[in-house]
Amino acid sequence: MQIGMIGLGRMGANMVRRLARGGHECVAFDQSEKAVQALARDGAKGAHSLAEFVAALAPPRVVWLMVPAAIVDKVLGELQPLLAKGDSVIDGGNSYYHDDLRRANEMQRYGIHYLDVGTSGGVLGLENGFCLMIGGENEVVQHLEPIFASLALGARARGDSSSSTASRGYLHCGPVGAGHFVKMVHNGIEYGLMAAYAEGLNILKHADAGLASRSADAETAPLTNPALFQYRLDIAAIAEVWRHGSIISSQLLDLTAQALTRDPQLEHFAGKVSDSGEGRWTIQAAIEEGVPAHVLSAALYSRFDSRGNAEFASKVLSAMRLGFGGHHESKS
Repeated sequence: MQIGMIGLGRMGANMVRRLARGGHECVAFDQSEKAVQALARDGAKGAHSLAEFVAALAPPRVVWLMVPAAIVDKVLGELQPLLAKGDSVIDGGNSYYHDDLRRANEMQRYGIHYLDVGTSGGVLGLENGFCLMIGGENEVVQHLEPIFASLALGARARGDSSSSTASRGYLHCGPVGAGHFVKMVHNGIEYGLMAAYAEGLNILKHADAGLASRSADAETAPLTNPALFQYRLDIAAIAEVWRHGSIISSQLLDLTAQALTRDPQLEHFAGKVSDSGEGRWTIQAAIEEGVPAHVLSAALYSRFDSRGNAEFASKVLSAMRLGFGGHHESKS
């Protein structure tokens, strides 16, 4: 099939390459001329403007957007007048599913099909395949299945006789919005998993607490039995051994072990962890549904804390302790 890709960042560029490997004809556009030229060298047809991009696609056109959620509306606003009835637009970024419903209605007025495809796989997707969570009309999704099949993992799990495409790495989750809803929760879970690894490794990192001298004063809780915390552990080696046969092995652990091997103290990181929105939206959905999400909420708030957003609250606590008990902050 022929497909156009707008947005040639880390994932978008690798998706074009994987589609080309699958025999698809790809037209590529990005604001970065360098990115376009790189894909052209890999066999894609490069376009230098949106008009040239659309003109290079044969109707009915298929356009895949891999751009930040914040600029999807801007790109659609420029793209829509160039498209025609029967064309399809796929948003493969991390858009909020609320926005998908609005955009689908807007595109429907022009006879343009809109699909939302939550895309996971990151920079490893080129070789490993991407996991695709698809929302949209049944007929359109079925028509575009060759594209999804080429991008996804492809191989069924051994012994799987299911007719579902899920074991091949892509799934039509439901109508418009369903794909990004599923991807939203996927990313919320990712926050929780990452936080669990980070907290566990931090406990291991401080297993030598009994070896350090500690001040004995009213402001510092004593270590009950220092003899129980005398371990200087090789965190990188522990992360590596967990990768092999452990029930908690995962791609996230693989990446963690690799990072610790390169930089055991992680000195190249400041520890200020961003959140791109999906974690917040997941918690908002949980609130609306009335279901608890303790771990996912704590993981999100931990990211806020990492960026210094709890500093004023901590100062308030210190002020209260000073006021009611004369407790001065520790200088350490």
